[in-house]
Amino acid sequence: MQDRSIPEWNPFSTPGHLVNRLARALGRIGDARLRALGFGVGQLPVLAALKDGAALSQKALVGLARIEQSSMAQMLARMERDGLVRREPDPADGRASLYTLTPLARGRLPAAREVLTQGNREAMAALDEGEVAQLVGLLKRVLATVEAIEAAPPVAPPAPAKRARRR
Repeated sequence: MQDRSIPEWNPFSTPGHLVNRLARALGRIGDARLRALGFGVGQLPVLAALKDGAALSQKALVGLARIEQSSMAQMLARMERDGLVRREPDPADGRASLYTLTPLARGRLPAAREVLTQGNREAMAALDEGEVAQLVGLLKRVLATVEAIEAAPPVAPPAPAKRARRR
């Protein structure tokens, strides 16, 4: 028997769930399409940061990509193995390395950009230009709010309600 004092909860229709599903689906589609170019969606922050010839440290790339240091280290190692990035000692810090894109990666970027642009066009096919602009604006606002929450100190969850004792 359902407790009528607890409102019905459908987590599958919440904005967070829908945005998460959309992001995962777009990631799978993007990965499948980028695979032929030797790229993956997870590499996009690194590719974008280094696309204009920049040389950045792993620490800087961690900040830009907003992922854990160990995940970035693994990704950069795979990208180096695959010939997409080059690692060189940082002249300002002998303990650190700087990463740059290889000519191979830079040469593939225009095709990757087209693949991703086409994927976005297909995903937004049901919306007109105004709706796409509105959606992007709303998503940017929500993202800014979520990032502010993420940066704030953690808030303790409320204590569970105490049940009255039976006598």
